[in-house]
Amino acid sequence: MVKNSFFLASESEIKSAKTTDVYFLRTEEVLKKESRDKLVAVEVTASSIRGSNWGVLAGIEDVLELLSGLDIDVYTMPEGSFFQEKDDHGVKIPTIVIIGKYLNFARFETPLLGFICSKSGMTTKTARIRLAAKKKSVLSFGARRAHPGITPVVSYCAYIGGCNGISCILGAEKLGIQPTGTIPHSLIILFGDQVTAWKAFDAHIPKQVPRIALVDTYYDEKIEAILAAESISDLSGVRLDTPSSRRGNFKSIIQEVRWELDYRGFKDLKIYISGGLGEEDVLEYVDLVDGFGIGSEISAAPPVDFALDIVELTDEIGNWKPVAKRGKFSGRKNVFRCEKCLKIKVTDWEIENETCDKCKINLKPILIKQIENGKRIQNKPTIEETRKYVLKQLEIIRKK
Repeated sequence: MVKNSFFLASESEIKSAKTTDVYFLRTEEVLKKESRDKLVAVEVTASSIRGSNWGVLAGIEDVLELLSGLDIDVYTMPEGSFFQEKDDHGVKIPTIVIIGKYLNFARFETPLLGFICSKSGMTTKTARIRLAAKKKSVLSFGARRAHPGITPVVSYCAYIGGCNGISCILGAEKLGIQPTGTIPHSLIILFGDQVTAWKAFDAHIPKQVPRIALVDTYYDEKIEAILAAESISDLSGVRLDTPSSRRGNFKSIIQEVRWELDYRGFKDLKIYISGGLGEEDVLEYVDLVDGFGIGSEISAAPPVDFALDIVELTDEIGNWKPVAKRGKFSGRKNVFRCEKCLKIKVTDWEIENETCDKCKINLKPILIKQIENGKRIQNKPTIEETRKYVLKQLEIIRKK
């Protein structure tokens, strides 16, 4: 047994279904002994997107990696696709369709759902914050609010969802970008005063790193902001991380800092805020500041509740038969989306063409065949391609 002091699942353990729920293995045992395996079609749909009427699908590439090599066909929406729970006719929208013998993939239902539930939740929340922040900078400070084993996952979701930068070193490394961040309060405390700490940072850290002073350690934010502006010649901004116990009217504090800096000729200095900020805070302060540091709002975002259900199977003579549990719509379905307004329409599997009722243009089929007989048949998108795809759709949402 490989030593695992941090109680983490390895990639090999995930791929060998060690992270699945035990009842799937028991189901396998029963089906095998009773010779009841059948060719099925299953759909993955969202039963809840908490806090939003739309979601951003993430984790698809993990799912495809998980299912590659199994004798099945897999159709998915592309990574980063915007979706809703239901279309205008109340039909749940499939984001993934799997066709194959049930026993070929049954044991992978748990990790499959885990990938997309968790990643879609964090990516959706990031996209909502990106929308609220308008064109202002948003940095992900969520590493300290997540299990360290998944900090690269948090970084990935934050980045494709629209964050401008990532503080986590490993997350940024895997994304192929430079990590971003300012300084912690501990640096100032260890030096004993703010000005000495700011000057030491300025003296020793490479010049390409922006000089952003943390201005709430000991004194009033206004006083520390003025001290920073007058002490550091190449200062680019200040960050307010005011604790909730001292925050009072945070809006007034920000306005006061802005006034005092402007009055003294420091109009080019930017103001950034952080410290337990949520989506509502971003909406409230977006016109007062130049950027936000967001932590647990992203890393602790509620997951999107996806479910996997059998909707069709073959009978004794090999004919397809629609089936479904209560509360689900039976039969395989196709999914079309308008690329102009993002409206989605669910149809019978065999339908090939649909028109947007609003935009009067042809809808695009968005379920793409990704795996055929166990082999990947589509190129994997780059992280930057996925990020651009998300931001392009977000602009459509913004203009609605």
